[in-house]
Amino acid sequence: MASRISVIEWGRERAKAGPWRGDDRTAYLAPVPDAPTPSAVFLRRCLGTLADRGFTTVITAALAPPEQRPFLTVGFEEHERLHLLARELVDLPEPPPAAMRRGHRGDRPRVLDVDGAAFRPFWRLDDAGLDEAIAATPSARFRVGTDDQREVIGYAVSGRAGRHGYLQRLAVHPDSQGSGLGRALVIDGLRWMERRGAARAVVNTQLDNDAALALYRSLGFRVQPAGLAVLRRQLTGLWS
Repeated sequence: MASRISVIEWGRERAKAGPWRGDDRTAYLAPVPDAPTPSAVFLRRCLGTLADRGFTTVITAALAPPEQRPFLTVGFEEHERLHLLARELVDLPEPPPAAMRRGHRGDRPRVLDVDGAAFRPFWRLDDAGLDEAIAATPSARFRVGTDDQREVIGYAVSGRAGRHGYLQRLAVHPDSQGSGLGRALVIDGLRWMERRGAARAVVNTQLDNDAALALYRSLGFRVQPAGLAVLRRQLTGLWS
């Protein structure tokens, strides 16, 4: 399935926009890396464009506090807060034994089944969302973990941009959680980032995802003082 995410441009300002998780009434809006910080004027234009496309609600990407300010200025409100964790890519541990391999297009239906089982509805990926996770950075690694029958039971998407590494997505089917597969997938991604020249890795997770938080902390990640937030705005009563 082709991605339905497009780029809204005005002068030098740019933002990615499209349906949130395949919902044609809820839009996704996110700053484009390396573009200027969106201004309030530009965001108002984006909201008008999205309203014209038939959306009634807008959800942002996970934003750091400085990125949130122009969005809050134009009426966005906090929808959900996230922990942001970081780790220097030194003294990386050895991964525990696990059956892992490169992810292929044929794995995608099962990968999305695993994702749907591992996350609550708001955070579940659809096919386009998986595309976005893989394409979010200039280079990416898509790995799957399998059981004794070679069925996919977990996956990870890792990315690198310059000296920065990103654990974009990690999911293990609930029936296989606690097996060490999640740890193996994270370490695999961290080692890949380090080999590609990244010096630091970051990951975010929901405040109530205690299992993920414990896993990342056990692997040397530290919670950063300034977390992230997903913002939301209704597209009703917009200015003309």
